[in-house]
Amino acid sequence: MARPTSAADAAGLGKGRAIAFVLPALALIAVFLVFPALWTIYLGLTDYRLTGLAAADPQLVGIDNYTGALTDPRFLSSLWLTVLYVGGSAILGQAGLGFTLAWILRTRAGTLRRAVEGVVLLSWILPSTVVGFLWFALLDRDDGTLNALLHTPGFAWLLDHPLLSIIIFNVWRGTAFSMMLYSAALENVPPSHLETARLAGAGVLQQLRDVVLPLIRRHILTNLLLISLWTFNDFTPFVLTGGGPEGRSEILPVYVYRVALRDGQLGAGAAISFLILLINLVFALAYLRLLRGRRRHEEVVAAGGPPA
Repeated sequence: MARPTSAADAAGLGKGRAIAFVLPALALIAVFLVFPALWTIYLGLTDYRLTGLAAADPQLVGIDNYTGALTDPRFLSSLWLTVLYVGGSAILGQAGLGFTLAWILRTRAGTLRRAVEGVVLLSWILPSTVVGFLWFALLDRDDGTLNALLHTPGFAWLLDHPLLSIIIFNVWRGTAFSMMLYSAALENVPPSHLETARLAGAGVLQQLRDVVLPLIRRHILTNLLLISLWTFNDFTPFVLTGGGPEGRSEILPVYVYRVALRDGQLGAGAAISFLILLINLVFALAYLRLLRGRRRHEEVVAAGGPPA
């Protein structure tokens, strides 16, 4: 008796029809992702400008744009400011505050929890530009709401503390995502584990360190990966400070805007954009390596082997 042959794919469509279903998605990816990426790499190797002779007849300059960016003090300053911005607003601010809110609200019910979640979510779903102008009104030195509340008329928050201002702004704007992710993760922590730790004499900090954090480590790493990449490529602070004063809040996306559009150096801007892409890739690979390491450790422990 002949053995039945298995279908070429799970749906039984056949290779030709399966490819036909996938082709529209592949075409969109090619048009909107692959081609712009390749075009950006090409522009980064030219002296292409927004106006002038180089706009009509750009010339290949090799890696001059890349070496010029890496030796430009303003690029290095923007890179350092971006690291501080990501570390302060994403890793410490959004992740820390998001987990704190999720932990506090996990046992709360009723009006308080819904009110806090509603306020936090509202800050996240509002358009970034709208939120930026709202914060500009809050921090304005002449008619700002914050100065009116603190009775500090004329205090220039955006001029005297520009980096701190955009960090706090981004923490307020982006905490909702971390809070929702951590809330979902904490719901999967068995209450019996926490009760056992409490009966064994563990305090809240010990319960977090020894029970909760190991169980939700994957969620933590996933959250850190996503918010780090989003924050690293965030252009919204431009609405508040425009990168100033004197470049003190000019993070890399704002620096690219200045070089490519305001200064008209599209080739140099494309090169810097590609460098940002490489930095994002390093971020992603580092987090993915940590995730794979944790998964391998869990598989060894589940198989009965010694923990790594």
